Amino acid sequence: MGSSAGANMVYNVGLDVTTLVKDLKPLTLRGLLLVQPFFGGVKRTESELNRTDDQVIPLVVTDLMWELSLPIGANRDDPYCNPLIHGGSRKIGKIRKMYIQVAALGCDGDPLFYRQVKFVKLLEKRGVAVKSSFCQDGSHGIYIKEVAKIEEMLRFIKSVFGCYFVD
Repeated sequence: MGSSAGANMVYNVGLDVTTLVKDLKPLTLRGLLLVQPFFGGVKRTESELNRTDDQVIPLVVTDLMWELSLPIGANRDDPYCNPLIHGGSRKIGKIRKMYIQVAALGCDGDPLFYRQVKFVKLLEKRGVAVKSSFCQDGSHGIYIKEVAKIEEMLRFIKSVFGCYFVD
């Protein structure tokens, strides 16, 4: 489970783990929980363009974070930043074959929203068991700031995975 940049890391580590299954036994990967994943891309989405001066993560901040995070010479279409590039990673097929459940949460007040929705649609198209919960309004980081949204998130986790990950 990860939120924002942590959700991006969970997804990318999850992809890598699919190639290490034998090395990790007896551990098994059952699911990936992505809360408002921080994905980007060179081409701006509608939600990014509509919220260039967002109070939580304005575009200038997201661009700076990617510039500091990606290798020198890479741009926001690097697969670690943009999971949609080139139709997504080939490792997505391994997530499907391993029956790894993917769950994603987001809200339409987040500048990253449109890319999150497209990401979920990509996973669905590729046959991955994916469930999503996209709410109206809210902002990036709302699932760690507002009690009602935290409770909503926990109910969603329980509905997808059958249990809570926290007490």
